[in-house]
Amino acid sequence: MKTSRLRAILSGQDMVVAPGCYDAITARAIQQAGFPVAYMTGAGTSMALGYPDLGLITMTEMVDAARRINGSIDIPLIADGDTGYGNELNVVRTVQEHERAGTAGIHIEDQVSPKRCGHLDDKEVITRQEFAAKIRAAAYARSDPNFLIIARTDARAVVGMEEAVDRCKMALDCGADLVFLEGPQTIDEVAQVPVAVGGPCMLNVVFGGKTPLLDLREAAQMGYVLAILPGLLSKSVIGVCDTVLEELKMTHMHPTPPGAPRVSQTFNRFGAQEWDALRTRFQDTPMSASKA
Repeated sequence: MKTSRLRAILSGQDMVVAPGCYDAITARAIQQAGFPVAYMTGAGTSMALGYPDLGLITMTEMVDAARRINGSIDIPLIADGDTGYGNELNVVRTVQEHERAGTAGIHIEDQVSPKRCGHLDDKEVITRQEFAAKIRAAAYARSDPNFLIIARTDARAVVGMEEAVDRCKMALDCGADLVFLEGPQTIDEVAQVPVAVGGPCMLNVVFGGKTPLLDLREAAQMGYVLAILPGLLSKSVIGVCDTVLEELKMTHMHPTPPGAPRVSQTFNRFGAQEWDALRTRFQDTPMSASKA
């Protein structure tokens, strides 16, 4: 199962790097590039549906996206579970639905709903007690003990680093398998998190966000178990789209996107050869002349 495979991958000696996907195209690209885990970004999925990352997407929409992605890749998928979309009861259903969709793990955060992107200003967080209840509910809800529960706190930007670390420790005590302290604002704070928490930690790497970028090998040396890059592909896609559309307007010729495969190569990346092999597999075998 993908859940047990994810556990095995995370228990290795090397920090795991999981780029962010938001559909089957980006998920397949991650798998075909050789990454062992994919991360379904909430922001990217929101944008793919035409909305900013302001808590406008429902649990059903996120689970539907995860189901499509899980059906297109063999590697484990970790998904953004946002706030759990309500209280503890909603958290229970969120875990159950993601398990049914084939997701290997999710993270649940302590923002007030509707939430905001973790690298935007003016966030609010729920009480420590409410957060603890949500993490307990998430741990209770899983039918597969290998389903990964990641506790995310946005408290650093709201009430400070000390409270954020304390919430991470509390979440581990409440059944979280991994913690995600969102938005450390200096390299020193990034390095402080695994040491201060004293448990397995995930790092969110966001270009242009609150957290300074660093060599991922340094993050591994700091003690992080997992690093996600949620916006890597979605921002790249937006940039490439802008570039080739502008070129089309200027030249009136079909641009050549960088690294673009030919038509057959494109379809083969999505299993065209395997599907073509099914065209004749189930047809009747022509009778020989002796049996005619």
